[in-house]
Amino acid sequence: MTIKLIAIGKTDNNDLQSLMDDYTKRLGFYIKFSMDIVPDIKNAKNLSEEQQKQKEGELILNKLNTADILILLDENGKQYDSVNFSEYLQKHMNSGIKQLVFAIGGPYGFSKDVYEKANGKVSLSKMTFSHQMIRLFFIEQLYRGFTILRNEPYHHK
Repeated sequence: MTIKLIAIGKTDNNDLQSLMDDYTKRLGFYIKFSMDIVPDIKNAKNLSEEQQKQKEGELILNKLNTADILILLDENGKQYDSVNFSEYLQKHMNSGIKQLVFAIGGPYGFSKDVYEKANGKVSLSKMTFSHQMIRLFFIEQLYRGFTILRNEPYHHK
């Protein structure tokens, strides 16, 4: 199984990007992981929230293969602690799927079409974070999840 993270817009904070690169490199010891960055919508200021979500949604859906399992990182999704999230990952790995795709929406969330295509929703917190910080938090939690599955000392109970 491979894991892909789809996100809208590039990370413009070099410190965050450096940390994401570090955890992405660490993840490589456990699983094939990639990030797919959807470019920011041009002239987004001229679009309504709904139009922006629709355009971003089309771009996200275009990044998917037909057999992909899509999980949205959404504030209304199911919350897990780190151990339960590692079990969630293991369950997907055991299911035989080829690619598990997580998506981070734009500033207004996901379009109706993306919600309809999704196979599930996960919330990292009830708090709101910048989309750039969520990338880091998510990649770190992926790494943490795999260290838990391997009984490695990164995570402390």
